Formats: sequence, structure tokens, C-alpha cells
Amino acid sequence: MNTTKHTISILVNNQPGVLQRVASLFGRRGYNIESITVGKSEEEGLSRMIIVTNGDHHKLEQISKQLYKLIDVIKVIDISANPMVERELALIKVNAEPSIRPEIIGVVETFRATIVDISPKSIMVQVVGDSEKVKAMVELLKPYGVIQITRTGVAAMIRGV
Repeated sequence: MNTTKHTISILVNNQPGVLQRVASLFGRRGYNIESITVGKSEEEGLSRMIIVTNGDHHKLEQISKQLYKLIDVIKVIDISANPMVERELALIKVNAEPSIRPEIIGVVETFRATIVDISPKSIMVQVVGDSEKVKAMVELLKPYGVIQITRTGVAAMIRGV
């Protein structure tokens, strides 16, 4: 069985409880959600969910069929089946005594990340990119002492033609 990562775009009515019903569907069926982001779409009254999950083709078909059974779901697309752009934002707070800040700044600049806060003992870094870039940045900052990480989850779209 070939398990791969899938990025699914789900267009839904912007109604209370829709997110809970979609997340519950995944949980009841034993499907793991790696990442979920939700926001208003280009159409008034509709929201777009981007869900990253793992599974084979059969599992993805089952997820899609189950999602369409939910009354507020309008459209389900596996956007990872197409060329796509994927981005995630992470804020990473790192221990940073003044003596080691130049090293950390070097890592930040290499990743084209941004320092968004400096305190006497820490630096907060903002990094934007695909999930692999965020993961790599976190790994390089771990030796300095990561205090806290906040990640947005994946936002993704199919590339233009």
C-alpha cells in the first residue's frame, strides 16, 4: 500500500460548526490531520479549508466521499495531484544571549527569515516557506535552545496555467 501526503482543498459554507464536523469526520474514521487551515474564500459566505493528511489513493477517495455527505461541503479537491504552491508561517522563540546572536542571525539570513522580536535573553524568528523549509529552520535553531514554536499550518493553491 502506497501512503503519500495529500493536500486537500475543501470549499464550505461559512457556518458555525462546519470545522468541527469536518474534523470529527476525519477522527471517526481514523484519518490523521497533519495540518489544517481555514479562512474566508474569494466567494462571499464560503470558507476554504486546506487539510494535509496521509494515505493511499483509496483512503483519499473515501475521505472525499465522506466529506461530500456533509451538508455544508461544496467542493473537495486533492490539490497535491497538481503543481501547487504551499506555504506555512512559523514563529520560533530561541534562547539568544548577546554573544551567540550573530550565529543565529546568520541562520536567519540564510533562510531569508526575519527577526520580529528581541529581548535580553531571546530572539523571535518568523520563517515563511514550505513545510520542509520550516522544519529545517527549526532543526538548525534547536542547538541554541528553542523556547516555543507556533506554526500556522499549510496554505496552498494550484499553480496558474
